[in-house]
Amino acid sequence: MTWSIVAHDPGTGAFAVAVSTCNFAVGASCPFVRSGVGAVSTQSFTNRYLAPAILDGLERGLHPAEAIEGALVGDRGRGIRQVHAVDRHGNSAAWTGNNCVEWCGDSPQQGFSVAGNMLAGEAVVAGTAAAYAAGAALPLPERLMAAMEAGQAAGGDKRGKQSAAMLLTTIEDFPDLNLRVDDHPEPLPELRRMLGIWRVMRAPTLHEAPRKADPSGHCDIDAIEAGWIARGVTLRFRR
Repeated sequence: MTWSIVAHDPGTGAFAVAVSTCNFAVGASCPFVRSGVGAVSTQSFTNRYLAPAILDGLERGLHPAEAIEGALVGDRGRGIRQVHAVDRHGNSAAWTGNNCVEWCGDSPQQGFSVAGNMLAGEAVVAGTAAAYAAGAALPLPERLMAAMEAGQAAGGDKRGKQSAAMLLTTIEDFPDLNLRVDDHPEPLPELRRMLGIWRVMRAPTLHEAPRKADPSGHCDIDAIEAGWIARGVTLRFRR
């Protein structure tokens, strides 16, 4: 019911997942990332317990294939599961259960993996992978976006469209980017629109937020107010 791409950018250390489906709120169930460790998407009659178990395995140094195998051991429904992962070395692996709905398949490659089920055809996964491979000059979020758009152009989810999401982390314990389109007739164009807003309104101030290097973040109220005044904002702190 879903196709997704999991990726690692060695230049920034980022891990990310982009995903789309004809079902409600895919971002609430499928994408998982952990800074310094890896990215996972768990899909096809999703078992959300799998992704944290896989990330735990990656954190212990297991290869993604070993981490996936270990997570699936206790899952009686593994035949209807699909899951794939990438680690900090760019290793990737995928599992598509024998009972997943056609078309289903995966394409784990160095630095990323694409997987999907209930798709219009193999071209969805192939097109997503090819577009990602061709987009090395793009920033990671835009590269993922172009890859997902290529997959949609190849047919996407054979049932239609409803939701999409993108999740990305770098060095913090929480995502730098967490965008969800939970219910929309054109989820990927809406996700691209939201990514554009993130670029303008959120990305430029990430370095000011509370973070490992500065747990309090930018909190000089005089400086913050000066910024407001420069933009014509009438808000003021209490003193």
